[in-house]
Amino acid sequence: MSKKYEYDYTICTEYDEDIFNRQCKALEQHIHGIKKGLFLHDVDNSKLQYYDIGGKELRVVNDFQIGAVYIDSDIELRQFF
Repeated sequence: MSKKYEYDYTICTEYDEDIFNRQCKALEQHIHGIKKGLFLHDVDNSKLQYYDIGGKELRVVNDFQIGAVYIDSDIELRQFF
């Protein structure tokens, strides 16, 4: 069973390596106290980057199957966009 996140944000409606990388970099630069966590690279080339912010989790996903870049988060992130 996968984890349920309180918030989700669609960044791009296509699979896109550049947007995924830029989104990760932007979060790292603009969220004070963010800590980079586990990085997963799936066999279908999907990528997931996990982060911790004060004990709360968020992940940035470049999903090949769905065809989207999105963020799932335990905290509200609109203030950082």
